[in-house]
Amino acid sequence: MTIAQAIAAFDSDIFQEGAAIPYLPAGFQASGVAAGIKKTGDRDVALFVSKRDCALAAVYTTNQVQAAPIRVSKQHHAAAPSRTRAVVLNSGNANAVTGAFGEAVAREMARQTAAHVVCEAEQIVVMSTGVIGVQLPRQKVLAGITQAAKRLSPAGGGDAAEAMRTTDTCIKFHAVKGEGYHLTGYAKGSGMIHPNMATMLAVVMTDAAVPQPELQACLQRVNQKTFNCISVDGDMSTNDTVAVLANGATGVTPDLAKFEAQLTEVLTSLATQIVADGEGATKMVTLDVEGTVDDAAAQRIGKAVATSMLFKTAIHGEDANWGRVLAALGAAGEPFDPDRVDLWFGGQQMLENGRALPFSEAVAQRDLSEKGVSVRLALNGGSGAARIWTTDLSAEYVAINGSYRS
Repeated sequence: MTIAQAIAAFDSDIFQEGAAIPYLPAGFQASGVAAGIKKTGDRDVALFVSKRDCALAAVYTTNQVQAAPIRVSKQHHAAAPSRTRAVVLNSGNANAVTGAFGEAVAREMARQTAAHVVCEAEQIVVMSTGVIGVQLPRQKVLAGITQAAKRLSPAGGGDAAEAMRTTDTCIKFHAVKGEGYHLTGYAKGSGMIHPNMATMLAVVMTDAAVPQPELQACLQRVNQKTFNCISVDGDMSTNDTVAVLANGATGVTPDLAKFEAQLTEVLTSLATQIVADGEGATKMVTLDVEGTVDDAAAQRIGKAVATSMLFKTAIHGEDANWGRVLAALGAAGEPFDPDRVDLWFGGQQMLENGRALPFSEAVAQRDLSEKGVSVRLALNGGSGAARIWTTDLSAEYVAINGSYRS
């Protein structure tokens, strides 16, 4: 999904006049500033602030190496799940594998933000993204928070989205309008994308009133079929966090089923924008897996295919080498009957009941030359299904990550 496509999906009355960034929901403000953390001089500190206490739902990376902001935010989440007031975020430095000093800086970020918001430090969510193993420059980030606090605005979402970026080529956002309330979400992510319980970084805000337990359960369900179904390179980040803040400023308590559908729309859009902007990617692959024993098995199989280097390079080369899919399927560790497998690349069926079918190489090459590629894998052994989004693997990906620190 391009930014132009994302813009077209929004209702015009939730935009700033003349700008392509949706208004924040009622009671929220945001800002993004340049604090000198990034060598480029681009924006690198963001604030998302509510004037009211918020119910907080959040999911975090399950990587055993967890960055300092993850540890701090988890503690704050447990201490004040219904009293969150702000998210403070820096890019350009992950503050991961930085020891006691790194954790102290993360706590200072929360205290500094709380001082400007006039609340307690435990009411602040802290996020960081960037290079691992480098100490976050304390004075720069704290000065940046002070600067960002002075620039908070209901129209500040665009600046905050810019400040979230690392190797992203564009900002990522999506908004929907409910019945008397709004949801607006921002995300960053381009590489090191293979979430489990979260994504790179995402902040979603709503002015609806949703009790915290229901909000947390809703996020966990939606996250499982959105952010947990994307993969660019098979590497799980140390900093992944998704936070949803509900401040109830409109006084509207939504129908939970409708709210969950709207949150699904926001997170699906953000997730696919991340994949579409994958580092070095020239194609986005939509992989549908069906006919498994359950949905979880379909996800595991989908991720095995999506992370196969041979599959990804075949897609990049526009080569309908469907054997790459079968090899990844067989190595996924899930039970299936090879004699019942069907497979499609684009609009052509390549395999039926485990047997190869004749197909047009010219049509296959045409389908695989598109920016959006579809692959469907049917195991015909149950009712389980999953949709996974991934990318091709290009030389540009290697170039970007071969010199990431420089």
